[in-house]
Amino acid sequence: MISIHLDGQRLEVDPDSSLRSVLQKIPLGNCVAVIRPTTKEQAKTNSLAMTTTAGEITIDLDGEKGTFLEKPGFSSFLSLHWEDRYAAAFGPFQSTLQPSRKPSVYERGDVILGCGGYNPQTSYLIFSKSRHSSDHGSDSSGGIIGKVVSGRGVLDRWSTGDKITKIEPVISWADTSRSFTTTDFDLKLEDGIQIVTLVKVVAQGYSSNKISTEATRCVEHLLFTLEDHRFIVSQATSTHILDSRTVGEEVPTEYRSPRREGVVTVRNIGPTSGGIYIYKEDVPSSPVHNIVGQVVHGIELVKLAKNGDVFTINVNPERIDLLGLPLQDAQRIAQARGFVLHVDNTEGSRIVVSQEPSTTLEVLKERAATITTAPNERVVDIVLDDKAAPLSCANFRRLTGLKDHDAGMMPLFFKFDDVVLFKPVIPVGMRIIPENSPIKEVPAASLAITNDSRRGSGMVGVRLSANREFGPTSEPFEGTNIIGRVIDIGKLKNFEEKDKVYIREVT
Repeated sequence: MISIHLDGQRLEVDPDSSLRSVLQKIPLGNCVAVIRPTTKEQAKTNSLAMTTTAGEITIDLDGEKGTFLEKPGFSSFLSLHWEDRYAAAFGPFQSTLQPSRKPSVYERGDVILGCGGYNPQTSYLIFSKSRHSSDHGSDSSGGIIGKVVSGRGVLDRWSTGDKITKIEPVISWADTSRSFTTTDFDLKLEDGIQIVTLVKVVAQGYSSNKISTEATRCVEHLLFTLEDHRFIVSQATSTHILDSRTVGEEVPTEYRSPRREGVVTVRNIGPTSGGIYIYKEDVPSSPVHNIVGQVVHGIELVKLAKNGDVFTINVNPERIDLLGLPLQDAQRIAQARGFVLHVDNTEGSRIVVSQEPSTTLEVLKERAATITTAPNERVVDIVLDDKAAPLSCANFRRLTGLKDHDAGMMPLFFKFDDVVLFKPVIPVGMRIIPENSPIKEVPAASLAITNDSRRGSGMVGVRLSANREFGPTSEPFEGTNIIGRVIDIGKLKNFEEKDKVYIREVT
């Protein structure tokens, strides 16, 4: 028999055992971390930590281009020489670059080797503060030698007199030849091997004996994003991993604190706003990151995860979202989770259509929730076709509340003949491009939204019978995006103009 460790538990297994023989219920496509027995050694990463008089930043180097930054005493040359709204330059110092005399496009956070007057003897380390095009006296590649991966807010604080006072390599313990992530469950086990199958996170403000709500809305965003118990690594750097599935979502500014190893954050401003970050090591706090949780198990899996990896993640507590549930199911959840449920009406078969408080931590802190219900016959089930109209379906969910919940609402605008129209409020800037427009006929019960080619963009409609000329919103086919179908088509006959129609998405 050989001895292994599975998620911290010691097991005795046969010498010929495979990874598959000790794993249970790992979802298809999810990876696990394998740490073969070896002495942990410090390993140099491709990242540098820079201490400046305005704060700390970390940069990831692009190959060997930035190794000159590690020369002893090099930081003594790096005083702020100039800065504007687009970039900041530190130097001058000597280099061997060959300026190409042509502009390049740079993104925020790019670190550039350039020079003044096309003279390598007066070279500068330039930090891009915003997207711009410029000739910084760089070589033909554009001169990008790395990218700022943490502390980008420092770029905006630099002013006359600031300096880079220290540059040092970032050290990690990872030995990727012996420690790695894998989906090959036929891997043969060996004595002393460690296996980590999941990451466990405790939400900010939650504990068994006390609940605080300083981050309740951002925590709700975390619980919603990871409700499927999957973390999809869209970016892995030396300091963090990022799940960007909900990038673009608006989140408030709530709880800030230093980002220590294992801290989970959600970004609230910037190009990755709404993204979920998990930190591999300590980095400074940031005004654009809200603390939403802490890893309590599986940090090894976080540190070893690569771009494209998917792993299992569990967040405690589980989300409490009762919308769309039958009343009986909501009552069972309340009883199991230990909170009182106040219900407006218990007669007949009813569906939950609103919940107060709306966030999990507030419900658990108050140990109570108030729900509004609607009779089952007043809740219309729909199916959305994400495959044929992904952008239109995403817009529809945002307009109706289905993005965050299983139940949503549309105000009934007008009924005539076999058409039922709804007029949700369209946010400024929302675009509904032509997508999945009908060709020969619109089937009965089709659900559609008018696209931007027509004046009535954003109107939602259902057609009770098939039609070969107009779509469900009574627009020509080219102005119609079919997004799904209504299952309970007969229920629509019970509604009048200005009624609230509650909808529930089913699969």
